[in-house]
Amino acid sequence: MSATPALHSSGGPGGPAAGNGSSGAHAPKDPLSAVESASSEAILRVLRVTLHTGFAALLVVGVVRLLAPGSRGSFPLLWAGLALVLAAVYLTGTVLEHRHAAGRIRLNPRRYGLQWLAAVTALWVLLLVGSADFAWLAFPLFFLHLHLLPRRAALLTIALMTAAVIASQWSASGDPVPHAAAVVGPLFGAAFAVITGLAYVALYREAENQRRAADELRRTRQELAASQHEAGVLAERERLAREIHDTLAQGLSSIVLLARAAEQSLAHGDPVTAASRVALMQQTAAGNLAEARSFVRGLSSPQLHDTTLVEALRRLCEETGQSAAAGGAALRCRLEVDGEPAELPQTHQVALLRAAQASLANVRDHANAGNAVVTLTFLGTEVTMDLYDDGVGFDPDLAGGAGAAGARAAGAGTAGPGTAGTGTARKGHDGGADGSGFGLRSLRERVEALNGSLELETSPGEGTVVAIRLPLDHAGGDVRG
Repeated sequence: MSATPALHSSGGPGGPAAGNGSSGAHAPKDPLSAVESASSEAILRVLRVTLHTGFAALLVVGVVRLLAPGSRGSFPLLWAGLALVLAAVYLTGTVLEHRHAAGRIRLNPRRYGLQWLAAVTALWVLLLVGSADFAWLAFPLFFLHLHLLPRRAALLTIALMTAAVIASQWSASGDPVPHAAAVVGPLFGAAFAVITGLAYVALYREAENQRRAADELRRTRQELAASQHEAGVLAERERLAREIHDTLAQGLSSIVLLARAAEQSLAHGDPVTAASRVALMQQTAAGNLAEARSFVRGLSSPQLHDTTLVEALRRLCEETGQSAAAGGAALRCRLEVDGEPAELPQTHQVALLRAAQASLANVRDHANAGNAVVTLTFLGTEVTMDLYDDGVGFDPDLAGGAGAAGARAAGAGTAGPGTAGTGTARKGHDGGADGSGFGLRSLRERVEALNGSLELETSPGEGTVVAIRLPLDHAGGDVRG
């Protein structure tokens, strides 16, 4: 039941106006400020206020002239009362539309927009019969017809209303022939109203497009934020999965092997060896606990605290040898450093340490190797790390589905007994249905995230070489080895 498309956000039967709504939520409230902003929203608001103010002012002027002494009209109180009815109907429609647009009432007055327009127009025609002073109310009514009616119907009703205004002016003048001004004035007024109304419709459509564009932009931003949040969650999940695999999973595997070795020592009546293996279990568990606390906080590995990468790798080699010996294997693991050690970014140090931890754990548990060599090479613009073992090797084609350890363990049955079991007994440690086939893929993802590369060279019975290359943006300082 809206009076004009700029009246409220829902704008009558013609559709929602852009005068309110999400896109106009931050528009200036002062009409003069709105005009200065030169936005469609501001212009529509000014037109809205001007239209209602003009209608009220013209209605008041007509009533005052009707009741003024010397007025030639008859039954002035009757026409004044009818003017009050017109004001009440007009105000009721606009207030209901405003309350509906603000969500304060559930009744949708837009369904009664045409009936409301007909009532307002009919009351105006009756007032026009009583007094020609109400003729000028036709001009704000022109805008209502242009908005609420189809264009052709609106032009027809405007023409009829213009003719009624001319007739009332002619009748009030008492002249046998209407004066030119009484004809030209209403015609120019109607033409101006039509042109202004068409321009208003163009502004209205532009404001609608702006509102829809703003809604689409807001929806796109929300979708982008949700996508970024989901990507962040997945990235954090991947980070935790890598950290768990390269630290806790490998540490727990070592603890299991050490527990079995300690049990065997006790069974053979060797409590001293059992005690040493239990002590090594405690050391491994303490290290895993520190790792867990560290990666939950998103920090670097505790093994890199107050030390260098070279020292951490050398200590890792020693621990790998000790862990293998506790399990009854004779694995000699050593570190070789080529080039002048340089300070590496923390991300590079963590990636190389994690790669060494995962690879040496696989060598210890599955390779049945006698020797493992970690070679760290500083080349100025890049750093490389090669991890070699002379164990059973594996079929690299199986690594894609079963993982390096699973493929290596699958071939251990033909290569001879190993400390980790033979045949398919250990298959799946890094590639089974339990989700443990994560090592090689995790390692590759970690390296590629730093724009590096990982190459794998192996075959059954020929040992394995994992070659990692990480580029450096700049050379760092020296590191004590």
